[in-house]
Amino acid sequence: MMMRGSSAAPLMMLPGLLCDARMFAAQRARFPDAVVIDGFGMVDDLAEMARITLNVAPRRISLLGHSMGARVALEMIRLAPERIERLALVSTGVHGPRDGEADRRRELLELGRRQGAEALVDRWLPGMVAPDRIEATALIEPLRHMCVEAGVETFAAQIAALLGRPEVRSLLPTIRCPTAVIVGSEDAWSPPDQHAEIAAAIPGAQLRVIPGAGHMLPAEAPDAFDDAVADWLALPMFSYNQTERGTIA
Repeated sequence: MMMRGSSAAPLMMLPGLLCDARMFAAQRARFPDAVVIDGFGMVDDLAEMARITLNVAPRRISLLGHSMGARVALEMIRLAPERIERLALVSTGVHGPRDGEADRRRELLELGRRQGAEALVDRWLPGMVAPDRIEATALIEPLRHMCVEAGVETFAAQIAALLGRPEVRSLLPTIRCPTAVIVGSEDAWSPPDQHAEIAAAIPGAQLRVIPGAGHMLPAEAPDAFDDAVADWLALPMFSYNQTERGTIA
């Protein structure tokens, strides 16, 4: 069989809950031609987020989603698999809502409505980074400012989208493009073993665990994360025949 070229389609990056293009500040320096979605605002449905993104995306894309953005990326795969040349799922999950999740998210929302976005973010953000980085002002303050600026009602809309998320596990074995699954070793919200399961379910997917980083991986460990992204963009294209998954074409 012949190897096809590995020149990647344009990179598009999707941020997560309460985040916007600032999450990928370091990546925009390394990959200046990347298309970065500047947050999802008040949209309260993952499939609608996917449709909106497809409407502004290049015809073919190398699609990277972080956290909630990875769930949007999977909905884009569901809607238009022919447009996704390669896929990177970062700091995310594919499970449905877990016991107590709705209550915890709504408790944060009510805190925000009573005391403001600052109180919401100050309760939520520390658990999103590695424990030894909670006091790292140069990291935390820009993240905090970004999330506070997004506001309480954006949080409300986006948690509605997340709590209403569609079933996605059955989609994973159907993915037919070079896929990277990337996570920080200290991600308490979406831990590495969860990502190992995702990678195992996608034919040919590669798992990359970045040491020392938490859920806000692109900002916490930008150099190591950028190297992982560059490696993913350099993966050769492959195809599958009907009898053997993962065959190099």
